[in-house]
Amino acid sequence: MRGHSLSLDRCVVMGVLNVTPDSFSDGGLWFDHQSAIKHGVEMVAQGAGIIDVGGESTRPGSEPVPEDEELRRVMPVIEALVAEIDVPLSIDTRKASVAMAAVEAGARIVNDTSGETADEEMGSVAVETGAAIVVMHSRGTPATMRSLTEYGDVVADVGAFLEGRAHELEAMGVDHRSIVLDPGYGFAKTPLQNLTMLRRIDEHLELGYPLLAGTSRKSFIGATLDLPEEQRLEGTAATVAWAVSKGAQMVRVHDVEAMVRTVRMIEAITNAQ
Repeated sequence: MRGHSLSLDRCVVMGVLNVTPDSFSDGGLWFDHQSAIKHGVEMVAQGAGIIDVGGESTRPGSEPVPEDEELRRVMPVIEALVAEIDVPLSIDTRKASVAMAAVEAGARIVNDTSGETADEEMGSVAVETGAAIVVMHSRGTPATMRSLTEYGDVVADVGAFLEGRAHELEAMGVDHRSIVLDPGYGFAKTPLQNLTMLRRIDEHLELGYPLLAGTSRKSFIGATLDLPEEQRLEGTAATVAWAVSKGAQMVRVHDVEAMVRTVRMIEAITNAQ
């Protein structure tokens, strides 16, 4: 990550910091810059190893945000947190220009949520800056992805995309050690497809790159347990525990304190002699 390294000997918990009015779970909570900065600092104190800052909602049905508005939302938060915390920042975006501005301001990871619409410009940010990059699978746009859930075999198809995109980035000059894969739980997948990807997570782990599991509060948990977003803590913990027990090196969560405790307990069980 831009000349720095992050050990994955233990699972790294990535804290979600949405500076948006309309994200699916925490939209509006941290839209004020000072509130967002305070929350970022709190998540680090709770054990977050990465803070993932986003200024555009990718919830199903959401509309795109203009570049200048996305920058207005995220840049003051990134600039302030770079000076206040000692863990790396990630920029969650679908725009290469926003990614570049964030990295130049101090972010060390590009969380590319553009999925199958990814273009070379996003990869170029990683090549030019040395930032790490998260490759996430999705289809279409947030407004259309619910209708794009037809797969031959969802696990194999998502794995083929992730592996192909990672190889493209390496061919461009991105270091193999700077690439993380994200199957995109909740993005252009049905509840059953999400559960299937989790059950067969080993197949994505076998691709040879660190794997990020972003299941926090997702709709497939709500569909399985018939619960609203604010009541999905236990369901999220179950998915996090499963992913970490199988070997996932990173998890992206809203409830940092509870999920750090979940992760560390799973690791203690796994490592017990």
